[in-house]
Formats: sequence, C-alpha cells, structure tokens
Amino acid sequence: MAKLPMKRVEIYGLKTRRKAILEALQRFGVLEPVSEDLSEMGFEKTDTAKSAATFAKAEDTLKSAIEVLDKYSPEKVPLLSMLSGKKTLSVSEYYNTVDNAGRALDIARELNELSKRNYELEADIAKCEGAIISLESWSGLDIPMNFRGTKKTAALIGTFPEPKTEADLLKGLSEALGADAADDPLYAADVTVLHSETRFSNVCVFCRREKRNEIESALRNMGFAKPQYVTKRPPLEEKARLSEQIADDKKRIESNKKRIETQSKHRDLLKFMVDYYAMRIEKYETLGDINQRDKFFVIYGYAPEKYCARLEDELTRKYDAAVEIRDAGEDEEPPVLLHNNPFSEPVESVLETYSMPGKFEIDPTFIMSLFYYFLFGMMLSDAGYGLLMIVGCAFLVLRFPDMAPGTKKALKMFFWCGISTFIWGLLFGGFFGDAVQVISRTFFDHEIKIPALWFEPIKDPMRMLIFAFAVGIVHLFAGLGIKFYQMVKDGDIKGAIYDVVFWYLLVGGGIAYLLSMQMFVDMTGLGFKLPPIGGKIAAVCAGIGALGIILFAGRSSKNPAKRVAKGLYELYGVTSYLSDILSYSRLLALGLATGVIAQVFNQMGSMFGGGVFGAICFTLVFVIGHALNMAINLLGAYVHTNRLQFVEFFGKFYEGGGKKFTPFTANTKYYKFKEEN
Repeated sequence: MAKLPMKRVEIYGLKTRRKAILEALQRFGVLEPVSEDLSEMGFEKTDTAKSAATFAKAEDTLKSAIEVLDKYSPEKVPLLSMLSGKKTLSVSEYYNTVDNAGRALDIARELNELSKRNYELEADIAKCEGAIISLESWSGLDIPMNFRGTKKTAALIGTFPEPKTEADLLKGLSEALGADAADDPLYAADVTVLHSETRFSNVCVFCRREKRNEIESALRNMGFAKPQYVTKRPPLEEKARLSEQIADDKKRIESNKKRIETQSKHRDLLKFMVDYYAMRIEKYETLGDINQRDKFFVIYGYAPEKYCARLEDELTRKYDAAVEIRDAGEDEEPPVLLHNNPFSEPVESVLETYSMPGKFEIDPTFIMSLFYYFLFGMMLSDAGYGLLMIVGCAFLVLRFPDMAPGTKKALKMFFWCGISTFIWGLLFGGFFGDAVQVISRTFFDHEIKIPALWFEPIKDPMRMLIFAFAVGIVHLFAGLGIKFYQMVKDGDIKGAIYDVVFWYLLVGGGIAYLLSMQMFVDMTGLGFKLPPIGGKIAAVCAGIGALGIILFAGRSSKNPAKRVAKGLYELYGVTSYLSDILSYSRLLALGLATGVIAQVFNQMGSMFGGGVFGAICFTLVFVIGHALNMAINLLGAYVHTNRLQFVEFFGKFYEGGGKKFTPFTANTKYYKFKEEN
C-alpha cells in the first residue's frame, strides 16, 4: 500500500516557447498544474477564451461530420471493438498527420451540408406525401382547386365536416336563403359532391357571381370551409407533379448519400482532428491560467517524484526552460497518485469512488483488496460462476491489451473476484448450484455429487452465520489496526492506546466473555467453550477497556464532568460495533440466495425429463436461468462488498479528503500519443 511521492515543480521559460512547452507537458502527461495569482509580482494572464471557443466550434463541426458518416456509411467494427482502446500514434506520426490535415474542416463542412440538404429533402418528401394523401379525395375535380369562377359565375370549392349529399346541400341552401330566393333564378346553384365519407365531404358549388357572398355565407353556416391544401392545377395533375418531385428528391438524396460514402475514407482523419482540437482546447485553457510577463512565464504544479528527473531533462535540453523541483511545503496539499502491486491495483478504483487518502493518511488499498476479494467470493460462492469470471476476464484482458485503463482495472478486479468465488464454491460445494447432481440424475440415472470441501451453507446456515460474524469481527479489527498504525506513525502513542487499544479490550473482551457462556455456545452451535478463567479474564479486559474509554475518550475537555460525560457517550458507541457485526449477515444472505436460485433453475430444467427434448429444454432453462442468477447476484455481491468496505471498514479509521492526481495530458477520444525516447 503506497502513495507515490509528489514533488513541487516550478518551470520558468521564455514566453516565445510557452506553447511548445505546454504541448510537451501535455504529451508527457505527468504534471498537474496549479493556479496561483502572482499579479502582485507583475505577472498577468492571457485571455484565451476566444481561441478556445473557436477550437470548440471546429471540434463540434468535426464531431457532427463523424455522426453523418456513422449514419450514412457505418463503420464495420468487431463486436468487442469497444475494448480495443485508442490507437497509438508516435509524436512523429502525430505531426505528420497534423501537417496533412488542412482539408479536414472543409470535408467536415461538406459532410454537414450534405446531411442538412438530405434532411431538408426528406422533409420535403414527407410534405409532398402528405399533400398526395390529402388530394386523394379530390380526384374527381377536373379544375384547379383555386379556381374562383368566370366573369358571370363563381366557384366555391371546399369541405364539410360530415357526410353530405347534393340534396342535403340544396335543401340547406334553400332554407338558409329563404322562400324568396327559391323562385329567383339568380340564386340558382349547381352542387356537386366529389367525395363523401364518415368524417367529411368534398364539394364544388357553382353560382351567379353577384350572389356569391350570400351563397358562401349560407354554406359556411352549414359548416363549409376551404380545403387545407389548395392547388393551382387540377388534383390529378398536382398529384403527378408531387410524385415527380418526390422521385427527384429521392435521386438527390441518393446522390448526396453516395458523396458522403466516398468521403468515409477520411473518417480516421476526422477522428484525429477531433482529438487534435480537444487537445488544443485543453492547451489554451491551461495557457490562459499560467502567469507570464513580457519575456518569460512560469508554471507551478506537482509531478510524481519518479518522473521529475526525466521531465527536467526534457524541458531544459529541448526547450531551454529552467526547472526547480522541491518537496511540497507543510501548507501545500499535493494531489494523490496511488501505486500498488498487480494484485491490489484493480481495487484502487473502489477506493477512489469513496475518497482518496488525505495528505498524512496511508493508502489502505492492499489491506482492503484482501478483504474485498475474500468477501466478494463468499457472497457469490459458486465455482461455476467463478470459473466463468476467470476465463471471461482473462480472455478480454489478454485479447485487448490496449483497452482503456479503467476498463482493464475493472476486469482485473473481477478476475481476482472470480478466483475467490471459485475457491469458495469448492469449499461450499456449489457448481452452478447442484447442476452436476441434477444432470447426472436426470439424464444418466446415476447421481453424482461434488462434495463440499468444507460444508454446505444451505444445509448448515447457522454455521455460515457464525462464520460471517467472525469474518466481520476480523474485518473491523483490521480497520482499528490500521488506525493504530496510523496514529503511532504520526507519533500519537497515547491516542493509539485511548482510541484503539481500549476498544480492542472492550469489544474483544466482550466477545471472548460470550464464548465462555454455555447459553451462547448452545445457541450458536459452537463446538467449543472458553473455560471459566478465560471468561473472567475477558470480563476484566472488557471492563478495563470500558473504563479507559470513559476516562480518556473525552480527553480534549478540561472540565472533568464534561470529560466523563463525553466518555460515557463514546462508550455508547459500542452499540455501533454490534450493528456493524450484524451487517456481515449479508454474507450468509447473498451466499444462500445464489445457491438457492441456482438450484431452483436446475430443478425447473429437469422437469422436462430426459431424452433429446428434455436435454434441449434443460439447456435453455440452464443457460437463461444461470445467466440471470449470475448477473443479479454478481451485482449484489459488488454493491454489498463495497458497502462493507465503505461503511464498516472505512468507518473505523479512514477520513479521506485527498485530491486525485489529474495531470495535464491529452484527454482524447480516438487516439493516444506515445512520447518517443
């Protein structure tokens, strides 16, 4: 368990070399700059927001172009390509690509424009198709829909929101215009119903021009309205024109698609330029945060000690910079970079999820990893599931060596968890539940059983529960042990005795005293009992621990009464130890859940009997059932193992609060750059 030592790095360089130095620092990826205000010393900062915004706009253009290519010319990639990681480019390859990347933005703009045109053409097609549908009911009209009549006649073309007949319309007009109009030839109207159905009717009415307003008003009172789509041509001609327009739009869309497909050969260039502009954005944001004067600039930051010599050599030799490296001051808070052995390193991400260790705290990753794998395996505890995890994770890690570091860490963690699960499965006799026993009995009429190397929790749950509590006690005491070590390391010997040793005596003595009680031994089914003298010694130890907590837990208070009162309050905290120990019953619960559900699926599969049909049904139930069981209980084991670490274990010693080391580097999406030696 270790934190890499950090050094304070101060870089002084000529202002004309600042961009080149920043690019080098970005490629090295070992320095985390810190912002400090040196305006009182005559330094100032450059406003780079406008430049960064320009680069961001270019980046968005390129990203949109890649989305266009993915839509019209999808890239054929293997199923697990997401695990392949980023393609590696050397610095020389990087600069060669940059030199040949002048057309990238022009290509991106063209792709975006072609996509925009296609979007507009598709919208036009949808509009035309909607118009054709609306014209279907006007096929019987042989004049333009916007026809208003001749010099002496008026044409009224429209719809009614209900079915109408010509007789209905003539009768309605007669009633609306009155008895006098019925005998007046000037009010005569020619009514044609072009289409009628449940929801509407399309009609065409001809009348004398001088009576147009009166007849139209009467029709409107009956529900008459202009059609939504009015054409300058007869409907059949308009439909033909719209169909031709749709065909033309589709040809143009197809032509644009082909043009887009021909540009897919530039996909890698566009991806590179997305990363290039992302790096430039970061560089200019950092550039705007460094202190500079007329001729020179300074950069302050932190870097791991093991990289400092190489960093100093590169900057002084290639860029004529002055580099000062020193230890961080007492008032400085350097970032934290964890460094552990291959066994414990995968669990660093779990610790980071909670909090990084503080400046004076040790890194608990190694101790945590031992318990993490141990507890995870107990909760899943099936050799078959463990074997699948081992093989699957090992295959992916070996097959894709360049995968993202976070993904690789997660797979390695589940690899070790798989080994633990496999071992616990052998100890508890679980291999896909009781699959071997059920398969042999169902299909071979001869039962074969894999015996548990220790015991079967399903048959002896009390034994498993006691063991889970014992594991919890060891886990909690290990946390107290780390606290003891930390306090001694910091020189607080008395605090280590008061805050750790007394709790060891109280809790440990109380547990030992219970083991000397016959009632407790009978209730738990333990096969041993401490002798009476052991119980007396345990009781004395518990009493000493309780007294020590009462007297010294509140030692910060000078008032004796307050000191004792605070000590009594702290002594009440012994109940939290009881609840913490009880929390480890989840080891029993999750272990039983995995085994019981697995056995249920095995029994369900065997219900179809032997033979070919039974084998097929059993296989389907087995694969689906165990996949679901493994997924659910693997998630449960992960969540509850984290909880036992975060709440019970860390609660005894860990404060955290450190800041993770986040170096100035190339945070790219598609490529990573390797600095050449």
